[in-house]
Amino acid sequence: MALPSNPWQALWQRLPAPLQNRYYLALLVFFFLLIFLDKHSMWTQWRLHRAQQRLEADRAYYEQKILEAKEEAEDFELTKEKFAREHYYMKRANEDVYIIQEDK
Repeated sequence: MALPSNPWQALWQRLPAPLQNRYYLALLVFFFLLIFLDKHSMWTQWRLHRAQQRLEADRAYYEQKILEAKEEAEDFELTKEKFAREHYYMKRANEDVYIIQEDK
């Protein structure tokens, strides 16, 4: 068995028939470059899409927290004394509690 003079020729002969056509091979390499190695590759686009979804979920979460904080602030304005007694334990025997409102 004689060795081929060109080592690439043996490899070329082992490729499937469509890949032996240099245009199909060039197209395959081109798509590989676009999908995996390009600056705007599919991998990068997928990662950016995931990041965008996470950021949108975070945005919805923080919007909900803002609404809860606004409701709590409105509730606080109505029940300052209750809030002070519950959260700061401002309850002692024989004590008078005065609430002073500041003008805005």
